[in-house]
Order: sequence, then C-alpha cells, then structure tokens
Amino acid sequence: MSAASSQAEKAASPLRTELSGPHFLDGQFLVAMPGMADERFARSLIYICAHSADGAMGIIVNKAATDISMPDLLVQLDVAPEADAIRLRERVGHMPVLMGGPVEGRRGFVLHSDDFHIQQSTLIIDDGICLTATVEILRAIASGEGPASAVLALGYAGWQAGQLESEIMANGWLNCPADPALIFNADLDAKYDLALRANGIDPAMLSMTAGRA
Repeated sequence: MSAASSQAEKAASPLRTELSGPHFLDGQFLVAMPGMADERFARSLIYICAHSADGAMGIIVNKAATDISMPDLLVQLDVAPEADAIRLRERVGHMPVLMGGPVEGRRGFVLHSDDFHIQQSTLIIDDGICLTATVEILRAIASGEGPASAVLALGYAGWQAGQLESEIMANGWLNCPADPALIFNADLDAKYDLALRANGIDPAMLSMTAGRA
C-alpha cells in the first residue's frame, strides 16, 4: 500500500528474507537506549518483523504519523469513498497510523492479529502477530472484515547485514520479548515506558550502559 499510488499493492521486498538461526530477533522488541546516536529513533519501540544474516526490518510502534488519520488515509487511497468518511470514523477512527520508520515512508505496512490472512502476502511473524503489505487488507478493514487488532505503519526501519547486531553491541538498543497487547495499545506515548517496565526496568534508572534484558 502506498499513500500515493497502487504500486504499494506489491509485498515489501524486506519480507522475502529467509529466516533461520537461534540468534535472530524476529518477534522481539527493540527499545532505543539513551545513547542512541540517531535522533530519528530516540525513545523508539520497534517490533522486529524479519531478521537474518542478510539484515533486518522492523516497525516503530510508538510514534504517530503526522497529520493523517486512518479514515482520511482510506479515502485518499480510494479504498473507501469520501461519502463513507463518517462510517469510517466510527469503525476505524481509533486505529493509529504510525510513523513506521525512515525507509519508504509513503509505503504502508499493517501489523495485525493472526485471525486474518491473505495468501502469499501475509507474513506470520511470532506469537499471533502478522504483517501484511497489500492494499487488500485495507479494503477488508474498511469493510469491517479485517483483523480484530491492527495498526497501520507508513515506512519501516531497516538494517544491512550485521548493522543491527553492531548497534546492539554498542548499547544503542535493548532487545526484549514483545507483548502483542502492547503493539496494539492505542496509547502511543506510554508504550516505551511500558515495554521497559514489563521487563523489570525502571525507565528513570535506565543508563547508556544497560545491556540486554
């Protein structure tokens, strides 16, 4: 899905990475540490969707896209007619549109519960969480036939081979188990601290020297 064209109906290429190995972080959270050098990721909570020896991709789940709502986006994409705007606000007005990351910022990715699948398009990640990057899922959401839980993200975070591992070793990120309920929590501002507390970390005590949870 693209906020500009129908070309986004094609699945995102990062999802085609072959996943295997005991040290990969699929289905985990990354929590930005205080020493994060890249200000774009300050206080970010990222859900890792794909990780392999070739690199990684994930979705920032605690930062809102600016000046766009889910109903407005569905209308802009011609998924639903403008005449249905009121109905859409009632049905999906609560669903956040996230700033998923700095890569391909006009392309859409839906993280959702595993009660919805599109053959050859939906990636099953872990613990009941899936990722779909085709416009069909937006049509299903607009019609009330989509997944029970979902968030839409514009763009994603990506790492080249070995880059994420190096950033973790440099204390840029804390990796920890992901909580599906936290992914879909509508209180975006609270997610960062909640993820830390869920892993026994007091955000006020977090330092640049913290290691893995």
